[in-house]
Amino acid sequence: MQEIQIRADAAGVRCHALLPSAGVGARAGTAQPKQYQPLAGRLLVEHTLAAFAGVARIASVNVVVAAGDETLRRPGAYWNVIEKGGATRADSVFNGLTHLLDVGDVRPGDWILVHDAARCLVSPAQIDALIDACLQDAVGGLLALPLPDTLKLSVDGRATQTIARGDKWLAQTPQMFRAGALHEALARHAQSGFAGITDEASAIEAQGLKPLLVPGSAQNFKVTYPEDFALAEAVLLQRGQSGSAS
Repeated sequence: MQEIQIRADAAGVRCHALLPSAGVGARAGTAQPKQYQPLAGRLLVEHTLAAFAGVARIASVNVVVAAGDETLRRPGAYWNVIEKGGATRADSVFNGLTHLLDVGDVRPGDWILVHDAARCLVSPAQIDALIDACLQDAVGGLLALPLPDTLKLSVDGRATQTIARGDKWLAQTPQMFRAGALHEALARHAQSGFAGITDEASAIEAQGLKPLLVPGSAQNFKVTYPEDFALAEAVLLQRGQSGSAS
């Protein structure tokens, strides 16, 4: 791992980004893993990485890729590549976090911001807002959106019930937790293949803790389906023209 300048706050507590990027994105319909799809002049994941590079409080940016994946190894890159990607997102996060703690690049008391590589529209302002909200919180939290649409319960493809949406949120990333606490929470589910763990917050919730919900942005969506690429590119090009990334 190349040497990256580490920045810390006055108390010596640091914030690190961890991007699981070992998936193939089967639903995206691309010839290569979706994170490597060209988008507005860069690879999709490079837009994601650039957002974290724009946040002064991020001490290091770390990308977990599949073994043998050299795509992001660049001379002088501001990110670290960790070839310990697993079969699932939770595997990759756990393996990457284990590595960072084992080599000492991250300390248990440091903050880890886990972010989906395919959420390429996250902005430095949104990342800063999450850090501001969570830095003094006892648990940590995640970007999320209050559910805007009517929610239906389905049975055999037919709506059977309308569910109250007032307390429903759509989870986004980054999700920000103490490195040691998150590693311990994930380790409890490693033997089961992380069954039921759909994101970092779910692992923390399984510990009986309540992560903070920090309002995010509708633009911070996860590129998943073929039509998502055109929308993401349009937003990126508009931002480039206006100079805005809020």
